[in-house]
Amino acid sequence: MSNPALPRRVVVTGATGKLGRAVVAHLRAVGVGVLAVDRAGGRDPRDVDGEFLLVDLTDYGQVVEAFTGGADEHAGGVDAIVHLAAVPAPGLMSNATTFANNSAATYNVFAAARAAGIRRVVWASSETVLGLPFDSPPPYAPVDEEYAPRPESTYSLNKVLEEEMARHFCRWDPELVMVGLRFSNVMDVEDYAPFPSFDADPRARRWNLWGYIDARDGAQAVERALAHERPGADVFIIANADTVMSRSSASLLAEVYPGVEVRKELGEHETLLSIDKARRVLGYEPRHSWRDHVDPVQRAAW
Repeated sequence: MSNPALPRRVVVTGATGKLGRAVVAHLRAVGVGVLAVDRAGGRDPRDVDGEFLLVDLTDYGQVVEAFTGGADEHAGGVDAIVHLAAVPAPGLMSNATTFANNSAATYNVFAAARAAGIRRVVWASSETVLGLPFDSPPPYAPVDEEYAPRPESTYSLNKVLEEEMARHFCRWDPELVMVGLRFSNVMDVEDYAPFPSFDADPRARRWNLWGYIDARDGAQAVERALAHERPGADVFIIANADTVMSRSSASLLAEVYPGVEVRKELGEHETLLSIDKARRVLGYEPRHSWRDHVDPVQRAAW
């Protein structure tokens, strides 16, 4: 194992999702044992590489069994939880269904981890708590973790409540380490081909300040968060170091949000979803960019 601070064995929920697949592969590659958990499509666990268990996270008993090794053929000894499972965005299901599923699943994960004596939980919060889709301008740019959440959807409201729930779980149990990662829009390499077309209309991607996160860098952030040992609840914006645009970040703000205060001198394509805190506290540093996967000639042709 490359990092002795990493747990020996973790449960990853939402393991068959875009980010979940990258996280499971990354953690296994660095020597962490992973019990992958999901309920996607009722998949047969035998069709999934590595240790896998189908679990309905809205059923507390199933969650406890998964975390404590109660399921046949699965050993116990889980040291940490990575909770990524959720209805992944607003508008995919009714608001009430989204809230009922996501709130129950996250409560059950947090409560079952505490009941099982698991002291480290990393979970997927969301960039949406920052005020997406930014129909109202952000308070300043780059946005960071310092201003109060501004949920604009039921999905986002639930993410804010998860962050508050984590703070109280840590108040109840001061030994808990709970890290919420406010992931930006998750992308795989095959998603990058249309990126050059975004330049035609800068307003088309203003909804998240032109941000994204490469799934591999998202997985790196999870690894960094699992090695974080400071007790208590904390949250971090996790985005890539650049935007999805070829135009400069300063020019995008000047055109689309001319009245917004810019609080630092911006690099040419610097992310407007600040990752300074994640860099400083977690040691997170993005390693990938869409620009590495789209031919410069193709970019110029758009």
